[in-house]
Amino acid sequence: MKIVVDDKIPYILPALNELADEVVAKPGREITADVVRDAYILVVRTRTKCNRDLLEGSSVALIVTATIGYDHLDTDYLKEAGIEWTNCAGCNANSVAQYIYNSLLLLQRDRGLNISESTIGIVGVGHVGTAVLAKVQSIGFKKILLNDPPRQERGDRAPDGMKWDSLYALAREADVITFHTPLTDQAPFATYHLADAAFFAHLQRKPVIMNAARGGVVDEDALLSAMSSGRVREAVIDTWENEPAISHRLLDNAFVATPHVAGYSADGKANATRMALASICRFLNRQMTFRIEPPALPESICLSEDAVERALQLYNPLADTGRLREAPENFEKLREHYPLRREFA
Repeated sequence: MKIVVDDKIPYILPALNELADEVVAKPGREITADVVRDAYILVVRTRTKCNRDLLEGSSVALIVTATIGYDHLDTDYLKEAGIEWTNCAGCNANSVAQYIYNSLLLLQRDRGLNISESTIGIVGVGHVGTAVLAKVQSIGFKKILLNDPPRQERGDRAPDGMKWDSLYALAREADVITFHTPLTDQAPFATYHLADAAFFAHLQRKPVIMNAARGGVVDEDALLSAMSSGRVREAVIDTWENEPAISHRLLDNAFVATPHVAGYSADGKANATRMALASICRFLNRQMTFRIEPPALPESICLSEDAVERALQLYNPLADTGRLREAPENFEKLREHYPLRREFA
């Protein structure tokens, strides 16, 4: 049995070597039709497009993406071809929540955001949005608004006795709006360019716009126009249209601008690898016996007793912003060689 795996998925190779006769590790963009032709299982990230061009005529029976998102999988083709697939839903939710929380701390410290007098709107309240909600509840926002039409349509109750609000209610009332939806162009809940020119035209409070969902959820040209006209106060951008060929204008104008690494804590990566291995073991009817643990922080780190300073010692998004601005052409390298980041000591 042959398994092909993205070589940037951490902590996974020893376990795969126990499960398979042959393991081939390649960069995501080098996983080609020739490489997968005789593979039984693929383990990928977002840079591998799993579609007919890659898979037709192959022996692939299972695809595991070690990510929350799965818009890089052609699920219609996979169903047609009888190829099972699974993602790692929620694996890096707490990592993204840390990114949002720490970016809010920076906005308060450096840009004068008064959190206790502000309203935040969360668009998309799945695994990630729920983790973000828990973080922003702890930071003391005056009011929190939740928008999730698919959950509302299903009749799900909003968390913690709250209610569902429309996207345009958030546009009217929120001082911060953060996006945590999947990317889809399928009606009735398409999210491609969910934040478009019409959305920005409805903004009333010159909010901060935060996108750690998928690049296409926010129309970047419309966002830049809204920033130029003063309808948007600040932008925090982790996911970009046309990655890795990102907008240099948005890179220059966003307060926080990072190379799609909000979910890249070592804890989130370990969760993804653990969940990917569990899916493979279920598929193979094998017992899951692997312990996947992220590395510890260096003992030399002396964490502050101040809660804000301690949080930013563990992770400061402006450090990633500086690295990306210094060399935007290294977008992929910055992701592939990401430094150790822990969610807690």
